[in-house]
Amino acid sequence: MAYVKAAAVLPEKLLSEIQKYVQGETIYIPKTESAHKKWGARSGARKLIDDRNTAIKRAFKNGETIEHLAAEHHLSIETIKKIVYTK
Repeated sequence: MAYVKAAAVLPEKLLSEIQKYVQGETIYIPKTESAHKKWGARSGARKLIDDRNTAIKRAFKNGETIEHLAAEHHLSIETIKKIVYTK
């Protein structure tokens, strides 16, 4: 997390108002709910897992066994079952 000087980004009037409550301290200003991203969205990990799960479901639908899919993807049998039996 990079620190930003408040004087560089906040209007002087707002900075003066904040100084009534906090001076010389580090404060965290959270993102708005609409700015939050789901897990893996930034790194692309979510897409990789979704693509893997789609491939597993397709292979299962085409007759591949759960045991083979577990070994092929290095996942437990229970995890493969969760993937193939959920919508």
